[in-house]
Amino acid sequence: MRVEFLPAPADAGIVFVRGDLDPPLRVPACVQNRIEIPRRTTLAVGGVRVDMVEHIMAALAGLRIDNCEVWVDQPEMPGCDGSSLPFISALLRAGIVPQRAMRRQLAIDRLVRVGDDSSWVEARPHSRNELFLQCLIDYGPTGPIGRQMFQLTATPETFVRELAAARTFLLEQEAAWLRGQGLGLRVTSRDLLVFDERGPVDNSLRFADECVRHKTLDLLGDLALAGCDLLGHVVAHCSGHRLNAELVAALAAAQPLANTYKKTA
Repeated sequence: MRVEFLPAPADAGIVFVRGDLDPPLRVPACVQNRIEIPRRTTLAVGGVRVDMVEHIMAALAGLRIDNCEVWVDQPEMPGCDGSSLPFISALLRAGIVPQRAMRRQLAIDRLVRVGDDSSWVEARPHSRNELFLQCLIDYGPTGPIGRQMFQLTATPETFVRELAAARTFLLEQEAAWLRGQGLGLRVTSRDLLVFDERGPVDNSLRFADECVRHKTLDLLGDLALAGCDLLGHVVAHCSGHRLNAELVAALAAAQPLANTYKKTA
């Protein structure tokens, strides 16, 4: 499959374009176009889908690229190595062009929370003009993943250094279920991280806490469906794509958008 990142004018946002269709059809990357598919972020407009967009969205958000056309020739995005690193590498080679335009921001001014006691994600005001992410996962005291926590201020530098290379992970039984559903057939345990009771199968970790770093990467990609810069403190506790998207929808309903004059890529 082929993915091409093309320039877009100011205020265009991120738009996926299914170039394999005649005529090509556009699917804007916004939370209103998200549909529920297990373990991935999928967008759809009029029955036309783009699947597993979260790693591309994380790469664009991590580099603060807010206007881009993503041309693809299949509905499912390439899994590559299960991280955002291949997309980051391509984008950095191409270069990022500043645009003189108003960049939309959403400053979180109240607590917004979705989920239940066992799995939740919330956004809080933050004292600084930035996005601060905290993520916790808990796979129990005896398994190979265990309990992990990670946090960082989201900037292009921290994303490239701390998150971009963190790969998708699953338990062995989850991988078998996905293959049974016809999903993720182009990747193997040598690409992403598949855990049995001893640890990664046919693979090794890039970070000791790679699993929670990848969850943080997914969180950033899902938050990008807000279509603007989020400013605040976001905490995810055993969350996933569905809850992340619910938070974005709740924020859009509860918070006013502000336009801030700064250069935008």
